[in-house]
Amino acid sequence: MSRDSMTTIEITGHSRGPKSTHIETADAEFVVGKEASPLEYLLGSLAACMNVIGHLVAKDHGIVIRDIDVHVSGDIDTAKYKGEATEPRSGFQTIRVDVTVDADADDEALAAWLADVEERCPVAENLDTGTDLETSVGRA
Repeated sequence: MSRDSMTTIEITGHSRGPKSTHIETADAEFVVGKEASPLEYLLGSLAACMNVIGHLVAKDHGIVIRDIDVHVSGDIDTAKYKGEATEPRSGFQTIRVDVTVDADADDEALAAWLADVEERCPVAENLDTGTDLETSVGRA
């Protein structure tokens, strides 16, 4: 890991009620829970990241991409996060990503492209391998 390339990305979330959170980033603001749930934002983040990294990797592979569609679906048992059970885990059990690409590349080139996209996509990597989660609580 290069310390020169390490960066910290920060956001702040402000409660707007039990099902709505106002998020502030360095460059944008949005509300989670008003029109899309946090779980939908998670899946949407994966789709968006696959798209962005897909275009970057395509340049590295010399592939011209005209369009990328990313369909993401996830299976989740809601019992734990609703407090109705202690098992299974509260997160997605399985997440599926189907990528459709309009590009002048053969199947072998697209398979190599997708392998690199999966490896370089930070959202996919976090979901696939997990990340240490450090939490704390303080008083307002």
